[in-house]
Amino acid sequence: MQDPSAAPRDDPVVPLGETFPDVRAGVRALCARFPGEYWRGMDRERTYPSDFVQALTEAGYLAALIPEAYGGSGLPVAAGVAILEEIHRSGCNGAACHAQMYTMGTMLRHGSKEQKQTWLPAIARGELRLQAFAVTEPGTGSDTTQLQTTAVRDGNEYVINGQKVWISRAEHSDLMILLARTTPVEETTSRRHGLSVFLVDMREAVGNGLTIRPIRTMINHATTELFFDDLRIPPDSLIGEEGEGFGYILDGMNAERILISGECIGDARYFIDKATAYAKEREVFGRPIGQNQGIQFPIARAYAQTETADLMVRKAAALFDAGLPCGPEANMAKMVAADAAWAAADTCLQTHGGFGFAEEYDIERKFRETRLYQIAPISTNLILAYLGQHVLGLPRSY
Repeated sequence: MQDPSAAPRDDPVVPLGETFPDVRAGVRALCARFPGEYWRGMDRERTYPSDFVQALTEAGYLAALIPEAYGGSGLPVAAGVAILEEIHRSGCNGAACHAQMYTMGTMLRHGSKEQKQTWLPAIARGELRLQAFAVTEPGTGSDTTQLQTTAVRDGNEYVINGQKVWISRAEHSDLMILLARTTPVEETTSRRHGLSVFLVDMREAVGNGLTIRPIRTMINHATTELFFDDLRIPPDSLIGEEGEGFGYILDGMNAERILISGECIGDARYFIDKATAYAKEREVFGRPIGQNQGIQFPIARAYAQTETADLMVRKAAALFDAGLPCGPEANMAKMVAADAAWAAADTCLQTHGGFGFAEEYDIERKFRETRLYQIAPISTNLILAYLGQHVLGLPRSY
């Protein structure tokens, strides 16, 4: 029997909207203060780019999506895409701070009036950072419904026990969105129920039941694993209704994927800019290497792939900002933008030859960074599985 959700869709027609040229110009000007030397130093020492994050905060870019009522700019997700794209096209990296744009959406949509008033203005002012998003666990990976971390009600507190992994920026965040199990799996009637979302004040939690352990990786991503050992948090840490957290997290993943897609488009355009410039100026055998089809055509193909992917990103953002369903578009945007970035990265490195491996050219660093988007925040295979089952109506493949 065909999945009803896979029936042919009457896709709504939405304008792609503006491209926010003023916002882009401002971000480029800010990023110019943080050239390749800055990022090479951060990468070499695996240091968090605090000065860069602070500059973005002071300029208001990390509060761009927070409503004006809470001190933000109230801009749409499409503006967030523009901000992150320009950060990456400038050779910088938004991974140190991008989570604040999409994690606070969980509180905006599902938090209480008191929670929003307590936390969002301080986040908008830059007094607090909401950068940590704790979902993934070592034993479950992408199978979120099988999470083992528990939150058990004990009088006027929740007691948290368990472990999370690949939780980036935990050492540099004041607050954390946490997904934990409040009802045992065997007592639930649906895979989607029994998980709850909490806002954890990490300033109080670290050393009082929460331990953070850094994980050194191939890129400077400030990622960690977390250990919860009888961490006690107040009941007003719960966001929304108990047991409905899985739906809340899914609700925020479309925004996450669309915003990350912007980073991928920025990376792709960075690599294309670099490859094109080098192919024009580098001469071998008495002529620029860009005159050779073996160099020129891959760059042209990467450009075409990037511009095509950008249209899907803009469509996904337009649907999201219009309040329309955008699950397939958000997933496709992330996949094709990540593919475009990786293809452009490979082309750029190949164009530069041996020089592409030299640290001073910044290409090898960006090459490593953009590879991440093939597997995070969702792997390409899971996107294909989603499209196959929920859009095309094929049998579930996992």
